[in-house]
Amino acid sequence: MVESRFFNRELSWIEFNNRVLYQGLRKELPLMERIQFLSIVTSNFDEFFQVRVASVKHQMLENPDSVDISGLTPKMVLRQISSRCHQIIRNQHECIINDILPELESKNIVYVKPKDFTSQQTEYAQDLFRNEMLPLLTPLRTDTEIFPTVANLSLYAAFLLKPISGIRNSNEELKGDDDLPRIALVQIPQVIAPIVWLPSENKKKMFACSGEIITEYGTQLFPGFAVEETLIFKISRDADFAVEEDSGNNFIHEMEKVLVQRKSSFVVRMICNNTSDFICRFLIEKFSLTEDDVYLVEDFVDPSVLQELRSVDENGKMSFPKWQHFFPSELPCDAPYWDVLKQHDVLLHVPYECYDPVPNFISDAADDPDVLTIKMTLYRTGKDSPIIKALERAAQNGKQVVVLVELKARFDEERNIAWANELEAAGVTVIYGLVDLKVHAKILMVMRRESDSIVRYAHLATGNYNPKTARLYSDLSIFTTNYDLVNDATQFFNLVTGYSTLQNMKQLGMAPITLKAKLLSMIQREIDRQALEKSGLIIAKMNSLTHSEIISALYKASQAGVKILLNVRGICMLVPGVPGLSENIKVISIVDRYLEHSRIFYFQNGGAEEIYLSSADWMNRNLDRRIELMFPILDREVFKQVKNILNSYFEDNVNAQILQESGDWIPVPRKNGENPYRVQEVLYKKYKKRFDSANKEPKIDFQVRRKD
Repeated sequence: MVESRFFNRELSWIEFNNRVLYQGLRKELPLMERIQFLSIVTSNFDEFFQVRVASVKHQMLENPDSVDISGLTPKMVLRQISSRCHQIIRNQHECIINDILPELESKNIVYVKPKDFTSQQTEYAQDLFRNEMLPLLTPLRTDTEIFPTVANLSLYAAFLLKPISGIRNSNEELKGDDDLPRIALVQIPQVIAPIVWLPSENKKKMFACSGEIITEYGTQLFPGFAVEETLIFKISRDADFAVEEDSGNNFIHEMEKVLVQRKSSFVVRMICNNTSDFICRFLIEKFSLTEDDVYLVEDFVDPSVLQELRSVDENGKMSFPKWQHFFPSELPCDAPYWDVLKQHDVLLHVPYECYDPVPNFISDAADDPDVLTIKMTLYRTGKDSPIIKALERAAQNGKQVVVLVELKARFDEERNIAWANELEAAGVTVIYGLVDLKVHAKILMVMRRESDSIVRYAHLATGNYNPKTARLYSDLSIFTTNYDLVNDATQFFNLVTGYSTLQNMKQLGMAPITLKAKLLSMIQREIDRQALEKSGLIIAKMNSLTHSEIISALYKASQAGVKILLNVRGICMLVPGVPGLSENIKVISIVDRYLEHSRIFYFQNGGAEEIYLSSADWMNRNLDRRIELMFPILDREVFKQVKNILNSYFEDNVNAQILQESGDWIPVPRKNGENPYRVQEVLYKKYKKRFDSANKEPKIDFQVRRKD
């Protein structure tokens, strides 16, 4: 039995990234998909170190003796983070070197290091460096009074230089102090393609990394000096900054200051190749790192560059089969949705169904002369969003358009500021979030005059209003005109945009006001039902589970005999399977081609079943420090659909892993003779069948007979 009732948050997240790595290690998956998963491991770690590890380092400086809910001090957490991350990154790179590259070579895609170039490839690479790369490179000396700024998450080449004897520098000042190492840093600009395709024969496609070409021929940057050693590296800086919430009208200015701070904040991690111990130690000192903060790899400091190889997979044989995104059969393809939505709710399940209905709905509202008002929240919406364009057009068409923009969407702040300004310029009323609370709710309302009344339409979702991520993230949403839901939605907007006090919402749960209390109440209700000899059952799907009150309530429910099934994609601090504590709790996780992002909560309620969708995970930040919404599924047909979707996740025996009491995750064992069940594939086939069936309905053509 574990010592604590809770797993550590950071260590649990690392195990999620290890489950991503597991997909990259699976030889039965298509090669390009394995490369994709290996790349995701890298991008995940980039964010993890910038935010979570930086946060723990702050804690160690400010309160080193503090103990978290798992019983660990910051120092203990950092030590375990380092140990596990080093192991995972080592496994990631061993897979690339020993498995991925040989497999690529078997398909005539060959990685070549500069030392192995043919004479033709050498000539090509030298010409490429001289004509295409050299003009874009800026060497920076490091023996200056102020060490040059090294950009976050950018690749750099470092050169250890030695003056060539007999060559006198014309400017003695540039000669440098002979007691200091002459080390120059060169940023590798993003405009330089990370993969260079080389001349080759025998139908082979041969490639090199641009960073290695730069280090090989970089001596041309330093006339009068010889290059003794080189190193390629990338750093991660602290991004755990909070904007001053009480800055009033200067909030955007304060946000912009935070963005500037990130560019020069302290270094959290360095990853580099193993070509120069001297340069590595020099950088460790300059960046004030420990050896635990440094990750040495043989090649591919940034494995995500390998995704460029998808360009040679022209027939798609090395990738997953393409899956369509089907238009939902309940909605008309070429007409507004008003009449349909007044009859019943409509469920949208992306990416199996396409996201088009959402921007279509907003676009129709923008152009409809009977539409009076559009209100919505925006968290992350992506670049060149059709939603932004439709909102601007609505305002220009004289409609009242109110958008609650959350500027504090981490790493999207700059983009959000830009399109918020664009919306304001178009006449949209933009509200820049709430003080001390991040607005994470996903809700859209349209008010339309019909006959002698105003009809309210609402869209409530688990995912962002982002058409691009909607092709990659699995999310659920509903379109509805249900009176209670649209009335609650009206109250929600009045509350977050004005001075209204919260009225008693009939259906919506809203964090940080009522949502947590509602969840705890429904968990307690299952306990009470269990006591009345009616079996209790809770089934929940979410991204992360960290909230101690919720976890404690689930432990209490388990002890009362309530059966609990949890599907947690990422962090899970709950310890399952502990006798006398959590033996009735099962936790699984699924990593597959789509990112599981929907939050679905089921409560058996003594047979009067309830299902909720939500923008909120069961985390402290979601339930206590964010504006979130949880909404019930009230339409009986939609209820059946969502229940079937939720149950199907617990049948997966291909990608599902189950959490052990020890904190380890193991693949769900497949019983003898049991057919493989991959939930994402099952869902895709279901929607394809529905789409195909809807399009097979006979179409009757009427031909009018006319006299010749």
